[in-house]
Amino acid sequence: MQPRNSHLNSSALRGAVDLAAVKAAGEAAQKAEQARAERARQAAAAEAAGTAPEGPLYPLVIDVTEDTFEAEVVQRSAEVPVVVDFWAEWCGPCKQLSPILERLAEEYSGRIVLAKIDVDSNQLIAEQFGIQGIPAVMAVVAGQLVPLFQGAENEANVRKILDQLIAVAEQRFGIVGGTGTPGGPAGEGAAASYAPVDPALSAAHDALDRGDLGGAVQAYQNVLADQPGNTEAKLGLAQAQLLRRVEALEPQAVRTAAAENPKDVAAQLDAADLDLVGGHVEDAFGRLVDTVGRTFGADRDTTRLRLLELFEVIGPEDPRVTAARSALARVLF
Repeated sequence: MQPRNSHLNSSALRGAVDLAAVKAAGEAAQKAEQARAERARQAAAAEAAGTAPEGPLYPLVIDVTEDTFEAEVVQRSAEVPVVVDFWAEWCGPCKQLSPILERLAEEYSGRIVLAKIDVDSNQLIAEQFGIQGIPAVMAVVAGQLVPLFQGAENEANVRKILDQLIAVAEQRFGIVGGTGTPGGPAGEGAAASYAPVDPALSAAHDALDRGDLGGAVQAYQNVLADQPGNTEAKLGLAQAQLLRRVEALEPQAVRTAAAENPKDVAAQLDAADLDLVGGHVEDAFGRLVDTVGRTFGADRDTTRLRLLELFEVIGPEDPRVTAARSALARVLF
């Protein structure tokens, strides 16, 4: 789920891969730490003055429009996972689901924010997200789009989905939202849960952002040499390597070669890279799964490894990766 923007743009909303997501994660952690420190300072000042507020220091349920989407959803997602509820007044299932989401947003007390978008009044956003039916629920974390579910769900299932979202936000981006409960200031002690941003990782993010792909690849490799399990560096390396591969490709020539020579592994690999960068994630995965199915030996192994690299770019939690892993297992075994 992203390109550079203020971390989310129309191409990302249509499903294109945000190839600067890894830098967004680093920025999100920094912004979250700064915001939490400021909230803790404000809470301490308010408590000293005898006016300490109750609960999280930001609204938990908000109505969002096209004009406020950037500030209320994209920017806020650097501090807390923002769950986006697409609804309409005439939608019966929406009226069943929305109260559940609102109630859980209050119960989670700052670990998520619920942003409600009326699709009738905000058709452009609905189109950008590719909304085909409502209710539809997505999330934005550190500027990354995370599809959640479509249609009405019962409270138990919604709770499980939100728990998974919160876990992913913390594990992948270091974002945990507010930890306050009604009656106590949010943010108090929360800043302590953030580790300082790794300078080596920040340097890698910066290299990726300014287009120094060779430098980014080397920087991420340096981080992984010291921290082999660093998932953020693995994601950044996969993205930088993908961008480096496609920057010299001629798209039309690649697609012609791939169409005319289905058994040409190199052509299929190049076409899959272009598919992914263009936002056609399922096409990229399907192309490589098919290629694995009709190749043997070194060609099969090369294709399989490239597919695993593309899984890293999208992220293991994405349902498209889960589906493609199952398809790959079927052709391999």
